[in-house]
Amino acid sequence: MVIVTTIRHEVLTLPAASLGADNPLPPLRPLDEMHRIDDRDKAGLPRDMVRQIGHAPLHSLLPVPVRDGYERSREPRPVDALVIENDRLRATVLPALGGRISSLVHKPAGRELLYRNPVFQPANFALNGAWFSGGIEWNIGATGHTTLSCSPVHAARVPAPDGGEMLRLWEWERLRDLPFQVDLWLPDGSDFLYVGVRIRNPHEKPVPTYWWSNIAVPEECRVLAPAEEAYLPHCLKGVGGAPIGYEQRLRRVPVPEYDGVDRTYPPRSTYPADYFYEVPEDRRRWIAALDTGGRGLVQTSTDVLRGRKLFVWGRGPGGRSWQQWLTEPGTGGYCEIQAGLARTQLEHVALDAESEVSWLEAYGPFETPPEGEWSGVLAEAETRLETVLPRAGVDAAYEAWQPYAGTEPGERLATGSGWGALEVLRAGWKLPGTPFDETTLTEEQEPWLHLLRAGSFPDPAAGRPPGGTLVARHWRDMLETAPATPLTEYHLGVAQWHAGDRAQAERSWERGLRHASSGWPALRCLAVADQEARNPERAADRYAEAFDDLCRAAGDTAGEWTPVTAALGREAVEALLAVGRTADARSVWRRLDPGTRARGRFRLAETALLLAEGRREEARAVFDAGFEVADLREGDEVIGRLWSTLTGEAPAGPEPLPERYDFRMRPTP
Repeated sequence: MVIVTTIRHEVLTLPAASLGADNPLPPLRPLDEMHRIDDRDKAGLPRDMVRQIGHAPLHSLLPVPVRDGYERSREPRPVDALVIENDRLRATVLPALGGRISSLVHKPAGRELLYRNPVFQPANFALNGAWFSGGIEWNIGATGHTTLSCSPVHAARVPAPDGGEMLRLWEWERLRDLPFQVDLWLPDGSDFLYVGVRIRNPHEKPVPTYWWSNIAVPEECRVLAPAEEAYLPHCLKGVGGAPIGYEQRLRRVPVPEYDGVDRTYPPRSTYPADYFYEVPEDRRRWIAALDTGGRGLVQTSTDVLRGRKLFVWGRGPGGRSWQQWLTEPGTGGYCEIQAGLARTQLEHVALDAESEVSWLEAYGPFETPPEGEWSGVLAEAETRLETVLPRAGVDAAYEAWQPYAGTEPGERLATGSGWGALEVLRAGWKLPGTPFDETTLTEEQEPWLHLLRAGSFPDPAAGRPPGGTLVARHWRDMLETAPATPLTEYHLGVAQWHAGDRAQAERSWERGLRHASSGWPALRCLAVADQEARNPERAADRYAEAFDDLCRAAGDTAGEWTPVTAALGREAVEALLAVGRTADARSVWRRLDPGTRARGRFRLAETALLLAEGRREEARAVFDAGFEVADLREGDEVIGRLWSTLTGEAPAGPEPLPERYDFRMRPTP
């Protein structure tokens, strides 16, 4: 048999922003994505959903660093791509950016099936910050966009079930310490891209697991899914309409029409919304997005991938601002159709010890009439889907793929991180099909490899800040038995904090301070502990001391010290302003380098500082001159609050927030 499917390397050139340096400070504060469902709703939810919503939510990003060093200045940059292609489809994969499929083209029609972002612009949407829009992304870890959104994954050629080749992507997910793989293949003559996914738990205890395949499609469409109801989350509101944390109501709403509007048409919504479809147990799992002519993309899967979802940005000013923020003017908007392991993204599924979960997905072109009465539209769509890709055919493809899931990769096409190799060396795991070779270890893993082999934690090279901390129980145990140097105590404290033993963490940091030549890392951690204990005055003292100590350690050295000076300086200014110490906040501000002060996030901080100093006209001038906070968080209304403070003393009340700063994702009070 002649196999015509090919896999090749390409280099794309895109207007792209630089990712910059990761934030070197350990993320000790709880995640803002800690979702809770109001108890009033739980009685009406399925029991398995309630159990999974409450199952092991993630409370920390550790050991993953925050990625906030990017800006919004774009220039043409090379982006490595891997292209898998047959005579019908061409899929373009970005191995250095989470293995995302950036494009899926149906060649006979010359039609792009996805929303393809023409630029690479990171924004603060992933669990750990940097994320970009478009294509098909693989979300693993916990509620939210994966921490691997802008990180490299391993890639290689692997034999496919039809005798051709598959493209295998694999990595080590660090939040849950789980290896996973994504196998892509295109049978000869197939209009569908097959995707085999496997998540393994090599540990001796169950691990909470999360997966959603997230597909961006043009928003001028109608979305079809086999459901008559959906779960719609919405935040509770406090005084003045402000959200109460992330506690949510989860209401069951009819599909397609809710509140007098057919919500299966994304442009008909005003505000961003998630619709988690309730797909009946006996129905085929699928979701499609179709244009007015009835053409578009369909995604279907074996039954393990249970959930289906529609996300819309809405036509309100906030949604429009975010759409433009993520790409460039003149680019069409998008919505997302998604598929996951659970009904909703508020849930985590338990993966038993030394077990795995796997499934098959299929993506391809689809045509069916989108207009008409809902049940009739769905019936016609399911009939046509069964014709072009029978449900039994998807199940058969999954069975054919399984023997190949453990096949050892051939030619390596891209290299991911060395964290999987470190864990495999530590535990001696055998993971057929996803080798984490020792050759992938880098200087990031080097001190931890030394701890593993020699039992001690080495000091960093002269003049360098401490690196990241590993926090899993086995690494914490090793730190506890290692010689108690200041650096070891620092890392041990971070691991203890992550484990919930905050008192012991503070004792470790305090012990390390007694003999440290430079105490700013531990002082900053103790300042965060003070903030969490609601002692802002002591936190401000420690932040001021930590920043002074950091400046002495950094001296006139630039380069590697700039990210940590910026990160600590930003936290110190905010902590000092919170207790009214404007002179000390100004002292920190002056010692930041000019390039840091010119960044949008710091221009925003400068505005707050000027207001605290009573320099209202100068604060207004910062707004009038314009700034862009590159790492503005989805849902963060800090700019609007600062604007209200700035303009609120006018006789007519606060001025309307200028459109360029309006990223609000809910109705204004």
